[in-house]
Amino acid sequence: MGAHQSREDLDLSDAESDSESQDTNRDESESEDTYGTPLSNSHTSDQKQDCLPKTPSSVDEVESRLKSLKLKYNNNPNPNPTNSVKLFLHVGGHTAKSKWVVSEKLVPYAFVKTSSSTDDEDEDEEEGSNPNSWWVLKIGSKVRAKIDENLQFKVFKTERRVDFVANGVWAIKFFSDGEYAIFTKKYEECLFENTYKYEANDENKLKVYGKDFIGWAKPEAADDSMWEDADEMRTPPNPKVKGVEMGNNLTEEFEEAAVDGGAIQSLALGALDNSFLVSDSGIQVVRNYSHGIQGKGIYVNFDDGRFSGRKVTTNSSYSTPRKALLMKAETNMLLMSPVNEGKPHSRGLHQFDIEAGKIVSEWRFEKDGADISMRDITNDSKGAQIDPSGSTFLGLDDNRLCRWDMRDRKGLVQDVVNESTPVLNWTQGHQFSRGTNFQCFATTGDGSIVVGSLDGKIRLYSISSMRQAKTAFPGLGSPITHVDVTYDGKWILGTTDTYLILICSLFTDKDGNTKTGFAGRMGNRISAPRLLKLTPLDSHRAGANKKFRNAQFSWVTENGKQERHLVATVGKFSVIWNFQQVKDGSHECYQNQVGLKSCYCYKIVLKDDSIVDSRFMHEKFAVSDSPEAPLVVATPLKVSSFSISSSRLQM
Repeated sequence: MGAHQSREDLDLSDAESDSESQDTNRDESESEDTYGTPLSNSHTSDQKQDCLPKTPSSVDEVESRLKSLKLKYNNNPNPNPTNSVKLFLHVGGHTAKSKWVVSEKLVPYAFVKTSSSTDDEDEDEEEGSNPNSWWVLKIGSKVRAKIDENLQFKVFKTERRVDFVANGVWAIKFFSDGEYAIFTKKYEECLFENTYKYEANDENKLKVYGKDFIGWAKPEAADDSMWEDADEMRTPPNPKVKGVEMGNNLTEEFEEAAVDGGAIQSLALGALDNSFLVSDSGIQVVRNYSHGIQGKGIYVNFDDGRFSGRKVTTNSSYSTPRKALLMKAETNMLLMSPVNEGKPHSRGLHQFDIEAGKIVSEWRFEKDGADISMRDITNDSKGAQIDPSGSTFLGLDDNRLCRWDMRDRKGLVQDVVNESTPVLNWTQGHQFSRGTNFQCFATTGDGSIVVGSLDGKIRLYSISSMRQAKTAFPGLGSPITHVDVTYDGKWILGTTDTYLILICSLFTDKDGNTKTGFAGRMGNRISAPRLLKLTPLDSHRAGANKKFRNAQFSWVTENGKQERHLVATVGKFSVIWNFQQVKDGSHECYQNQVGLKSCYCYKIVLKDDSIVDSRFMHEKFAVSDSPEAPLVVATPLKVSSFSISSSRLQM
């Protein structure tokens, strides 16, 4: 697959001229059909007489005849009436033949409030008539769509143009700057109201975001100085290349097929010798190299809830683990399976001894003598899996955040061989009464914790307390399904279904010291976040039901080093952003935007099957000619490794 420019940003002028000529031909055809054609001289005079129109008998009949001719007189002194646009449709997909065509040369648009799930226009209501209604955008008879992030709006202010997705990829062009400004302002107001169920005024924005985060509601007034903290690694932007697919600057070094017919469910990348592919039938061990991962020929199968070497059993009742966590210098792995299929919560986990190749314990989550469940688990810190003495890890449930210890309360390691189902010790944490709706979490290099929630909030907890967040960033209306944080805690990356949100946690305290939001209250000088999105064309190509998953930074575990890239999965795409470019406020993507700054410059790795996960290997596997460690991309049946050079990976 060669790298090429996204065809989404092609100039619409060619589409206009082509379509207008087609419309002219169609108009001429209509005129000929209406007025008829001259008769041949060979016809008799009687035939001519019969074919000639009869003289009308009244003025009313004359008027009726004129109306039936559909003469194209322009009775409107304004050729471009208010609330009208030129509508374009993108055809040809992502091929060399793709292009924009004019769908309507002049078509009205309207923002309509409705409570109907159908397209029946009779259901449209006046503004404010129903508190359970929502705003939709109507453009003529061809576009009717609820206003939310699924539209993937992308604006081009200098072109007075907006692109979006609604059962296809569309573009609208406005006839004046004023009309463009009115439309985008109204769209932002409707989006706010649909998202938060409040009218979009200053009072309600203050209610939603809070006084410390008003810059999130008014990005143009936000202090973005902290984004320039970056470092000397800044690379110049290349505005000519957007949304390109994998080319020669992403080199596929190695591809490993899943063995024994098991479909890969998750990756457990190691920072030492090995990494692991967890499938629905067992665990495949692969070797870590500077060019990627490669099979070692070792596979351990699940057998009736246990592991039993290479033997495959057909009656396995083991539920495929949804999370695999390496511990104890990567000699042990914790495997957490859902209680019921489709539900992420678990009441315990299995401890797998990698060196012995077998399960050594089945642990149970318990607090105050009662069994409880966990939604997720993670390491105490970014580098904790490398620590040979580590015996603790973190747990998260909807309203719980805690630390578990595999030692007994006297500090001795439990006898897991003779203890059939030992109990994990709750050593630190808090059980919130209600309302937190935690979904995911991650840790920094020093063990600080970032938690994402169903309501879109992102909370920061220090290493000393899990009871009260030091900072709570407001939500943007979409649930946070995955979260990551840089090793130094300065940058936080949240995943939603339709976009990624990148937050700078740096602030200056009253003494002039620069800190992160994990260490103290950030006050009111908080930078606005930046969004990472697919272009409307790529979003449509990814599929109607494809969602962003598992966005994360490249893997750094050394103080003073900075992550270089971000990667996320959506459908058959692995999408890679240059981290320095995203932070650069002068980047071309951020010019003339409406609302929060959004970055559309990325690379795509396209696979033939849906991607299970995409992750960067540990920084130690980077080599001199490719300073970024390889990217590992797993599909259900194979795993591929790609070498990425920061000098070549220009977005």
